[in-house]
Amino acid sequence: MTSQPIAPRPSTPPTTPTAEQEVVGICRDLLRIDTSNYGNGEGPGERRAAELVAGLLTDVGLEVELFESEPGRTSVVTRLEGTDPTRPALVLHGHTDVVPAAAADWSVDPFGGEEIDGLLWGRGAVDMKDMDAMILSVVRQMVREGRRPARDVVVAFFADEEAGGVRGAQWAVRHRPELFEGATEAISEVGGFSVEVGGRRAYLLQTAEKGLAWLRLVADGRAGHGSQVNAENAVTELAAAVARIGRHPWPYTLTPTVERLLRGVSDLTGLPFDGEDPAAVDALVAALGPAAKFVGATVRHTSNPTQLDAGYKANVIPGRAEATVDVRLLPGHEEEGMATLRELAGPAVRIEPIHQDTALEVPFSGDLVDSMVASLLAEDPGAAVLPYTLSGGTDNKSLSRLGITGYGFAPLRLPADLDFSGMFHGVDERVPTESLRFGTRVLDRLLNDC
Repeated sequence: MTSQPIAPRPSTPPTTPTAEQEVVGICRDLLRIDTSNYGNGEGPGERRAAELVAGLLTDVGLEVELFESEPGRTSVVTRLEGTDPTRPALVLHGHTDVVPAAAADWSVDPFGGEEIDGLLWGRGAVDMKDMDAMILSVVRQMVREGRRPARDVVVAFFADEEAGGVRGAQWAVRHRPELFEGATEAISEVGGFSVEVGGRRAYLLQTAEKGLAWLRLVADGRAGHGSQVNAENAVTELAAAVARIGRHPWPYTLTPTVERLLRGVSDLTGLPFDGEDPAAVDALVAALGPAAKFVGATVRHTSNPTQLDAGYKANVIPGRAEATVDVRLLPGHEEEGMATLRELAGPAVRIEPIHQDTALEVPFSGDLVDSMVASLLAEDPGAAVLPYTLSGGTDNKSLSRLGITGYGFAPLRLPADLDFSGMFHGVDERVPTESLRFGTRVLDRLLNDC
């Protein structure tokens, strides 16, 4: 582990670009750094991205700390002094790593950072170098103009979020908790983006996220010749368990956040709300358009088999077979979900955790929520703002271990026909450049008021 403070550079002249003017360029520069995280402990490019981030912050006179959990797994933190030192601090955070991209599947170079027809393309354009760029451009503008946020703001850019944050936010929370001293709330990714509901623009503010459980299923059997009768075939036992888990019809379970979202959709569309009727729930979810896939995964647990591993030769029955399952559990229902998984696996298959993390659910109320809503509506009067649950996870899970309440708020006003949520970890990620500029305006308002 290494840690090194970086001294601030002299402040730049007042004629430098505004946040709106430079956010696209910053995002483009980040997209052109391949920070693919393969989940194997390596983070190529994270160091380069961290150095770019640190340079942009020190360029305006901020003192920055750049630290590593392991060589190359680099995170960056700085702190802005607020106007009211009596108030608890806010953590404004992003991550610089991205999931891998197969270039052959893309219409453009996934690490080219190309701007085409008002859209910026590249792996990370929606997850989450867009928000990283908005944070950087707004912070730079505030410092250049001599403005301070309403309270202390810890600005952090973590490594390794796409592999659960073990070498990023989790490591920082365990080994450098003093960096977040006095912080009680946090803002990060996957919230604050717009969808069209009932002919009206609505922004989905993330107030909950499902729990994460990457699980290994293991079946031990009796190895033998492939031509023999074998009642203890590990592959057979494993295959049956995988099929049961993958096909299990998890019942609909509406958490408080999901229920409030669907009631809001009902108000906007006139569709009836009945939490006991799956068809009524499905109709309300479908009314969210491109975001329906995101939200549809939050009305119940999900369990998707993702990997299989068994055997080494066609005529040899292996003594062991393994599979990996990606399980996402609803807040408040994790234990019952795990109990069901053990039952589905059966007595011949054991479950081993690979990586697990907590589910989160926080109030859609309070001063910070009021400020986020007001900042959005100031830039888009007449819109609605609704809470929602994220089917994936964020580094807010790690910060919650310090008692920090986290929200997803990367504000973007999007075209109604853009399948924004479908591009997370997908092909041809892209974000409208005007959406980035909108986000800087909203974020700037928020930091002045939060």
